[in-house]
Amino acid sequence: MRMRRLLGLALATAALAGASALGAATAQAAAAPTITSAECTDQGGTVKNIPYGGGEVCVLPDSTQVRIG
Repeated sequence: MRMRRLLGLALATAALAGASALGAATAQAAAAPTITSAECTDQGGTVKNIPYGGGEVCVLPDSTQVRIG
């Protein structure tokens, strides 16, 4: 009986550690990458102003947009 409790505790700890690692990786991936306007123009991009509080984005030659921060 005691062995079953220890095994359950070990599995719960491993599951919790895995969930927190997954949450941290997801949070890091969700954070949008930012560049400066100088880096944008150095890479051949164009700085575009988004109206109504959208800020500025860099439109790169391959049409991807990166937030300027």
